[in-house]
This record gives sequence, structure tokens and C-alpha cells, in this order.
Amino acid sequence: MKLLQLGMVALTLAFTSACAASGGARESATISAEAARGVRLFRGDGRAASWAELVDAACAADAVFVGENHGHALGLASAAALFDDVLARQPRAALALEFFERDEQVHLDDYLSGVTDSEQFARASGRSSGNYPPGHRAMVDAAKRAGRPVHAANAPRRYVSLARREGYDFLRQLSDEQRRLFDVPLSLAGGRYRTDFDAVMTPAGTPASPEQQERLDAVFRSQQMWDWTMADSVVRALFAGERPVVHVVGNFHVNYRGGTLQALERKLPGVRTLVVSFVTAHAEALDEAHRERGDFVVYVGP
Repeated sequence: MKLLQLGMVALTLAFTSACAASGGARESATISAEAARGVRLFRGDGRAASWAELVDAACAADAVFVGENHGHALGLASAAALFDDVLARQPRAALALEFFERDEQVHLDDYLSGVTDSEQFARASGRSSGNYPPGHRAMVDAAKRAGRPVHAANAPRRYVSLARREGYDFLRQLSDEQRRLFDVPLSLAGGRYRTDFDAVMTPAGTPASPEQQERLDAVFRSQQMWDWTMADSVVRALFAGERPVVHVVGNFHVNYRGGTLQALERKLPGVRTLVVSFVTAHAEALDEAHRERGDFVVYVGP
């Protein structure tokens, strides 16, 4: 794979942050509350679980990571139903979204406080059916009705691109005002998260050349800056007394307790977390490949 292609692919893969929900049009059909809560779910160890058990576990956590599949109708409706049920029981709950960057926070705040209406909000923030599907809208509107915060959790792309091209030292030299929009990782993740990242980024069975490995490392820097910035956004919300913070994110970032989870636990040891990983398949039992993918694994069909 050419070096330029490698970098561009990294910024457009489904698991990367703030990617457009290309399946947004699939969400045009209304998903009933019964269907949203009637999904098949399992504990990470394979035990069947009920919706009530999922809600109980979410309400007991400090941070809930909803690992979604971008644009999946039932999956996002189910995630929105979970947030509704958490809000009903936890008046200090808050929402954080991968799909809004920190410099877009003012647009969310204007909408939540009534300064703008939904159409004005969409124009100001550049939202469309592609990057703001009904499931996301439902969660933001639920927070608005409950008077709860919604956090634009991610780093702006321009800084993420600099992490890839220039490295972290360049970013550390920027002004305090600029640096409040992102968080530079203290270290890069290893283990399964990095292994899975490299596997997705390279052709099957093809070892990376030294030049390709250098580019892989650069792209992973950008991936990790997304992870650390989102984790930092969750930490800020927790320090503000918000619990649980329900963070909605592409599932690659949190599957098997990778990426964003690793960053959060580095920043805040002892934090109580719950990972809810959505899978676009049907299953009568937990697929062995998905064991420990999340604390709860939710099958929502293709």
C-alpha cells in the first residue's frame, strides 16, 4: 500500500473518530421502543443478559462506553433507548459524543439552552442525515429535555492531522487556547488494540515494510490522540460531578477494552467503566470471537 494511501485510509475507516455515518439513510424507518430494547444481548463471558441488567449496570458505572456501528438503525435506536433509561434513573447523567469536535461545543450549548432551534443548530454545526443520524439526534434531544450536558468529546481534525504529520512535540508548543481542544497522549497503547489496528491497516498476510511501518506509527499517533482527547472529555465531565457519563463512540475505540478505555484508566485509575459493544449480526449465543469484546455485547442484525 502506498504511503499516501495508507494515511488517507486511516482517516476514512469506519472505526476512526468523527467519520460520517454513511448508513444514515437506513435510519429513516422508525424503530419502536420495544424493538430498541428487545435486542439480543450477552455478558462478555457469554451469559445471556436482560435489558434490565444492562440498565442496572450502566446506572452503577462512572462512565459508560457505547461502542456503536455508525449509521446502523436498530443499533443507534437501542443506544438511544439505553441513554433514555439511564437518564430516567440518574439525574446527574450526561452525554459525550465522538462525532462532535471540541470546537463545536458552542453549537451544542446553543441548541441545548434554546439559543438556536434544531434547524439553526444543524446549519451551524454542519449536521446532515449522514453525520447526524436519528439515533444521535434522539440522544441529544433526550439530554436537552432533561437539562443535561452534551459534550463535544473529540479533537478537531486539523490537530489530529498534525499529530500524524508533525508529531506530538509540535502540538505541545501551541498556545493554551489551542491545546484545550485536544489532549496529547502520555504514551501509545500496545497489546491487542495496536495489533488489531495494524491488522486493519495492512493487507492480509503482508508484513509492513520499514517505510510502511513508519507511516503506520504516524497514523496510530492520530488514532491515539482521538482516544486520549475523548478520554479527557469524559474525565472533565466526571470532575464536574456528572455520572454516569455515557460516551457514544465507534466500537473499535473501546472493543476489548482498548484505545479510549486504556487512556481513561491511565488518567483516572479506579474509574468504574462499562463497555457496551454493538455487533451487526444475529446470534443465539455469544460468538467466541466476541468474548470479552465488551462487558455487554449487543447483537442488532446486519
